Amino acid sequence: MFDALLKNLGAYCLIVFVLLGHVSSVVALAPGAKMPEIGLQALSGKGVDVAALSGKAVIVDFWATWCAPCRESMPELEKLYKKYAAQGLTVVGVSVDKEPGVIKPFLEKLQVTFPIVHDAAHSVADKFAPLRMPSSFVIDRKGVVRYVHGGYHPGDAAALEKELQELLGAK
Repeated sequence: MFDALLKNLGAYCLIVFVLLGHVSSVVALAPGAKMPEIGLQALSGKGVDVAALSGKAVIVDFWATWCAPCRESMPELEKLYKKYAAQGLTVVGVSVDKEPGVIKPFLEKLQVTFPIVHDAAHSVADKFAPLRMPSSFVIDRKGVVRYVHGGYHPGDAAALEKELQELLGAK
């Protein structure tokens, strides 16, 4: 039996390395990383890419219509967007819903005006690797991820606003 175990040790090690590699690939994009390309068209028809966001502070928020905390966070993101857009903030909402038809009614009900892209294929989500819904990535004017927020709880908007004030030089 010991000989059989030794004989298959290489195969067992390979399985462990593959599993560890898979686990490490699901870690969210960390602070200090460069913002990955979004490269999708917003529902408004305008393209959203890194070049268009250059020089702005950006919140990239991953959400879905089926996510209850997303329904709570979207109005707070809208308030921040309206308050700080003139100072250089943009918010990009990334819907990971499968069906595109559910997105516009959701946004209209919540009166969201910031750019929204639909990422049904998860091409953007795979680059950012959000661990839960919603997840917000706060990016500075140089395109570097500074903060990552997973989930949403009452009071999170105040912490997010402080981070934005730091990045925008606003008080």
